[in-house]
Amino acid sequence: MVTMAHNSQSYWASIEAEIEAHLKQAIPVRPPVEVFEPMHHLVFAAPRTKAPALCVASCELVGGDRTLALATASALLMHSAAYTHENLPLTDRPRARPAIRHAYNPNIELLTGDGIVPFGFELLARTVDLTQNNSDRVLRVIIEMAHAVGSQGVVEGQYNEFLAFQSNGEELHDEKWLEHVCKKKEGELHACGAACGAILGGGSEEEIEKLRKYGLYVGMIEGILNGMGRNEKGLLEMAEKLGALALKELESFSGTKAEAISSLVEANLCNV
Repeated sequence: MVTMAHNSQSYWASIEAEIEAHLKQAIPVRPPVEVFEPMHHLVFAAPRTKAPALCVASCELVGGDRTLALATASALLMHSAAYTHENLPLTDRPRARPAIRHAYNPNIELLTGDGIVPFGFELLARTVDLTQNNSDRVLRVIIEMAHAVGSQGVVEGQYNEFLAFQSNGEELHDEKWLEHVCKKKEGELHACGAACGAILGGGSEEEIEKLRKYGLYVGMIEGILNGMGRNEKGLLEMAEKLGALALKELESFSGTKAEAISSLVEANLCNV
């Protein structure tokens, strides 16, 4: 059991290291420095999620090479734009936000966040390779990404969260509300990562959908337990139920990579 846990940690660490190296190469500080320096800073300043690593792991799980998914995993970090916008020191909020070092003034951070999203789509578009005939897969991934970070995903979650805070949460801030917000903010992003990895790795439609659901549940668990009232009654039970649903989606997969990818559930629940 200890060896399995160590192997899983090493596996995720290797993926994270490759994503970071790819991202640093893709977004160096270059002229015009006044544009790329804040973009570089804000991409790496935002808290990490497991969505990018899940993209790479899903690609490998269905038999693909991890290099096929590195650009998409890096593009998933466009969620840092949403995080940047959410933490702009422009408005009073009813609760404390995660700490972020504001190295630039709000106007620069706002514009930089706006620039990160199209840059992410540029990273995706660059992966089209006519020699590999992968344009259909890349186009599908672009659509998946737009859905996850846009008005049907992260943005919808942020909007519903803002509405609840505006009303002091009197009517909206309950378990059902929390489940919906976490589904849209963290869930859709992780579902996108897992599905995109499976698409790029050449997975079947069944494999893609199973990994999409797995990613959704993992993301929701992360959202529920990550500083959003983890001590409230019923939330741990909700997370454990989602964990069971997530693992059920992996039952048709086998091997060490399946064991590694399933370890995300245990890792999240053990952090409570």
